[in-house]
Amino acid sequence: MAMEKEEQTIAKESKPCADEKGMVLEPPKTAPTPRTAPTPSWFTPKRLLFIFCVINLINYLDRGAIASNGVNGSQRTCNKSGSCTPGTGIQGQFNLSNFEDGVISSAFMVGLLVASPIFATLAKSVNPFRLIGVGLSVWTVGVIGSAASWNFWSITIARMLVGVGEASFISLAAPFIDDRAPAAQKTAWLGIFYMCIPTGYAIGYIYGGLVGDHFNWRYAFFGEAILMFPFVVLGFIMKPLMLKGFAPAESKKALTQVETAASEEVEIGNGGAASTKEDFGDKKKYKPAKVKGAIKSSNQFVRFMKDMKVLLLDKVYVTNVLGYVAYNFVIGAYSYWGPKAGKNIYNMSNADMIFGGITVVCGILGTITGGFVLDFMTNTIPNAFKLLSMTTFIGAAFCFGAFCFKSMYLFLAFFAVGEFLVFATQGPVNFVCLHCVNPSLRPLSMAMCTVATHLFGDVPSSPLVGVLQDHIHNWRETALILTSILFPAAGIWFIGVFLKSVDRFNEESEHEVNRTPLLESKTAERKESSAQS
Repeated sequence: MAMEKEEQTIAKESKPCADEKGMVLEPPKTAPTPRTAPTPSWFTPKRLLFIFCVINLINYLDRGAIASNGVNGSQRTCNKSGSCTPGTGIQGQFNLSNFEDGVISSAFMVGLLVASPIFATLAKSVNPFRLIGVGLSVWTVGVIGSAASWNFWSITIARMLVGVGEASFISLAAPFIDDRAPAAQKTAWLGIFYMCIPTGYAIGYIYGGLVGDHFNWRYAFFGEAILMFPFVVLGFIMKPLMLKGFAPAESKKALTQVETAASEEVEIGNGGAASTKEDFGDKKKYKPAKVKGAIKSSNQFVRFMKDMKVLLLDKVYVTNVLGYVAYNFVIGAYSYWGPKAGKNIYNMSNADMIFGGITVVCGILGTITGGFVLDFMTNTIPNAFKLLSMTTFIGAAFCFGAFCFKSMYLFLAFFAVGEFLVFATQGPVNFVCLHCVNPSLRPLSMAMCTVATHLFGDVPSSPLVGVLQDHIHNWRETALILTSILFPAAGIWFIGVFLKSVDRFNEESEHEVNRTPLLESKTAERKESSAQS
């Protein structure tokens, strides 16, 4: 009885009231709860650019260090009288040939090539900022493994892990910067970011030379792990950010997209027939996680293949990448064999310091100048191709002429000008990669560009140049043959000037455009749902 009275009381309270004339009065509407603005992320655009630049600097410091004479070292040599000079560094301690030495420099590329498309694809279902944190953790483990290696194979495997760790960063950092850069300064910001490549190499030459000569080559890798560790922690404790063209993985819209895609895959698997509860029977009660997991994995693979088809059919993208492959073939070999070639051709007693100094000055000035010049010209894809072809051709002529001089001072002067012009390509080439595709394809665009330029560029160039040098035994001729490959790179980029191109940066994506930090968006969703209830 008490229950019935309570239900009647509730029913009476829920009924609309009537006034004296019998008119029904609607219950008063409660005012909607005002939505509070989310707290701004600590990552302002300039802070984000600075942090990514430091991480990129450490990445390439590692590459420069392993190429330095102090860390890489030299082979054991013996003269005709039978007296031998012991080898130094990695090459001397593990008794490596020039080919094996070149393999070590390229080993990290194997991990990078395999992991880059994986991280780019995962960015559609996992927050990209967290992926960077995971990648930096693997990178740190890899450099510690390099320091603790005991033979050729152990250091080769450790360098592969370094490549896996770097893959997440190189695929996702540039799109983050491109999202947050001012519209009129996008190439300049990219130029500042990619300036860290030559700067990192140069500092790595100097750092590796100093540590290797005064302590032991292993300490150079331990030092790199210490430098990267704070950024590993930062990647996990800071509020993650979202990329333009992507919805947060935990958001309602992202979950709806996954469920929709999953249902489409199930329909395909059933011959196009709509699925019903009876199709699964009791199995749905016992194996829902396995079914959903398999469908999600299948859907990601199908999406990856569709995205790859879009990239491969884009003439602008393919032309840009082909030119970059030829360019990277030369730059990769320069970065690894440069100090050793300079030491042998011009008897440089401190080749690490000289090459490091030239690379850091010319790399910084050239990369920043290239970005600012393209912005001044108006950052469009055709203008980027014009700048790429012109600077590469003139820079190649100066570098080729430099190796023809017998005077070390003339070589250094011409080579410095050539490096300045060649490094001016970094901002424009990555601008094209980011802006010739839809925003949601940018991580995959950067990843596959990296895969192609390494797989056909600097991965084979270091060991191939080592084989060439072992065959002709003349570093000057080897350097001239290598430098001549820059001319075809300039020609390929020149073709891009005449291709029909569209800047797709502002195109709408199939994914929700949301650049607020993930943790903040989750809080906003909770507030919205509580207000509705």
